[in-house]
Amino acid sequence: MNVGRTTERLVKIEARPDWVEIDLLKTALIVVDMQNAFAGRGGSSGPAAPSITGELIGRVKGLIEASRAAGVKVVYLTMMKDPERKSKSLISSVGDTRIIEELTPSSGDIVIEKSWYSGFRETPLDSTLRESRLEHLVFAGVVTNVCVESTLRDSYFLDYLPILVSDATNNAGPSFTQAATEWNVQEPFGWVTTTEHVIRALVGR
Repeated sequence: MNVGRTTERLVKIEARPDWVEIDLLKTALIVVDMQNAFAGRGGSSGPAAPSITGELIGRVKGLIEASRAAGVKVVYLTMMKDPERKSKSLISSVGDTRIIEELTPSSGDIVIEKSWYSGFRETPLDSTLRESRLEHLVFAGVVTNVCVESTLRDSYFLDYLPILVSDATNNAGPSFTQAATEWNVQEPFGWVTTTEHVIRALVGR
């Protein structure tokens, strides 16, 4: 018997459709595609209207720092182009794939490369999470209605419990695409919350 050993660290996050309780020891922050290509800092392959804004960077950075301080695992996903298949990827160079400087990973973070919209397809993401016995996944990054939603949906199908941080994500296309993803998450797949609510729970306020 390990006297005094911490076996769980439960906190509650205000969310839609209702509050959600998570165990910080079984939670990961999934940071999706916060890389040069989507911040207008890559090659000519980047989108005309970058999805990564200064405001978004600030919110994701706050989530990352609070997660590290709380002992929550931080996992970065980056989009790579697979030269062996046809795709609509906007990635064309190594510079495109680099995580933006403001969010540079720390030594304890995990970085996983993907060449599909979902971070689970043909990557070690699932095995990596299961090795650490992680269950709740908190999602931030870009773009909401493509890679974020694709990865989040797959996480649900793999029996993870996903939480979308709505103001720490950014969509591509009309505003209704953001609203549609939020509805999809809060109804059949998981929960939707905000940066403020997550950080408040992580820091114990």
